[in-house]
Amino acid sequence: MDEPGPGLNFHEFELDDRLLRDIARLGWISPTLVQEKAIPFLLEGKDVLIRARTGSGKTAAFAIPIIQNVLRYKTETAVRETSVLVMAPSQDLCHQIAKVFASLTYSCGPLIRVADLSSKEEKATHRHLLAERPDIVVSTPGRLRTVLADGTLNVRESLRCVTIDEADLMFTFGFEKDLKEVMKHFPPVHQSVLCSATLEEDVTQMKKMVLRNPVILKLEEPQLAVGTQLTHYQIEAEEVDKAAILYTVLKLKLIQGKCIIFVKSVDRCYRLKLFLEQFGIRSCILNSELPIKIRCHTVHQFNQGSYDIIIASDELMAENPALVKKKSDKKPSTKQLLQQTETESSVSRGIDFQCVSCVVNFDFPSDLNSYIHRAGRTARGQNNGSVLSFVGIEELELKRNVEEFLQTLSNDAEFSMKDFNFNFDEVEAFRYRAKDAWRAITKISIREARIKELKMEIFNSEKLKSFFEENPRDLQTLRHDRPLHTVHVQEHLGDVPEYLVPAALKPMVDIMNAKRKKKMSEKYAAAKKRAKSDNPLLVNGIDYMKKGW
Repeated sequence: MDEPGPGLNFHEFELDDRLLRDIARLGWISPTLVQEKAIPFLLEGKDVLIRARTGSGKTAAFAIPIIQNVLRYKTETAVRETSVLVMAPSQDLCHQIAKVFASLTYSCGPLIRVADLSSKEEKATHRHLLAERPDIVVSTPGRLRTVLADGTLNVRESLRCVTIDEADLMFTFGFEKDLKEVMKHFPPVHQSVLCSATLEEDVTQMKKMVLRNPVILKLEEPQLAVGTQLTHYQIEAEEVDKAAILYTVLKLKLIQGKCIIFVKSVDRCYRLKLFLEQFGIRSCILNSELPIKIRCHTVHQFNQGSYDIIIASDELMAENPALVKKKSDKKPSTKQLLQQTETESSVSRGIDFQCVSCVVNFDFPSDLNSYIHRAGRTARGQNNGSVLSFVGIEELELKRNVEEFLQTLSNDAEFSMKDFNFNFDEVEAFRYRAKDAWRAITKISIREARIKELKMEIFNSEKLKSFFEENPRDLQTLRHDRPLHTVHVQEHLGDVPEYLVPAALKPMVDIMNAKRKKKMSEKYAAAKKRAKSDNPLLVNGIDYMKKGW
């Protein structure tokens, strides 16, 4: 197959009509750069090493040719067998990859079956899934090693393709031994694909272990969006002022659209959520302690626009690589297991957030890679985005390292992060409110909030599981940004009196208030219309409520 030229459409890859229908249904018009380069080689069955930045479309780059090749195998034999294995380093990534495969095989019906083994299910559940001989199995290396070792899955004769996504994290997460054991169950001849955001030493080692005469696609694209597509802002602020600035920025709508706020630990996630809650600002947390399905549902609702703010903790390995660098033969301590769980749930790598307009580094990232992967959550595809970083005195050196990288990226030796214009003198009253609210959050209230959310989410997950299976639309009502109420909330803090608003921002706030009033008027008009038809006596009550509002 000839290598495609620029500006191709998916149909020029000579894909199956069913696959093209699903690509069109997802709204994908033309392939991204990595898809354009990788798909032809993968369709030919070659081993490929793909290095492309986060958000470049790597998952679809290997999923589309895998599905096309499986459809071709189906015309050659009627035997149902597992011919494709896809591995990723975390449950969240596996679940996301399986979802992409499910979306791209929708028109194929039961012809192509996909199984996700990454969830912590009972062995009997995995046996049941694999008894149907799914064509494509998605799993972490550890889970895959288990089912191959006990004979639940046998691919010695049927395997045709192995794909390892986020390969640069595999050894870091301690999967080296699992990978070596898994490979003992593979046939000598099969196609192998490695996908990675970086080409570090671990990837080079894995390349020698997995690939044979590979095509190496090291795409000449920047690690982050450049130019006007991605703008980098900074605010120099110490711990005592960061919460006040964030509250002011969010309440006055200086940040608009969907926003991810990064902090350095799960405890910090809850502290920030409880803080924002006191001012009527709703947010949700991506928490590693919650079941995988709930975490993925949280991301899905965020992508669907159910809420605009998500708070997430970053990779612990950036701060203490020794904790997760390699698996030791000794049993890890409970503390290490908890820290590794938090690490594996990191959202700065791999998780597919859509249409994020701003990333806020509430806690400045501990190294350059972490900044790159956090910033990579926004300005994806053709969308614009911005990064706002809070920088303390101790973090100035880290900021300089990031700026040096951005100078190289933009070919501009004078490049520096833009100052986010923020005059504290104009919003001193906000600062006073924020400091009181921040001090009100104690370690006990954080612990109670974590326990309370765990209980609520696990209840919803287990008790309502069968109900939601029968009523999938009602699942949309299960929101993850509910107030936790472990800190006393004063209702008046949710409103911003006009005298607190800086003069320069008053026109903007007046517009927002006008929109809010119009929305409320429409809401009451609709309620009144329903009341007239259902119960005329309610009309007077609704008029009374509107007068009070």
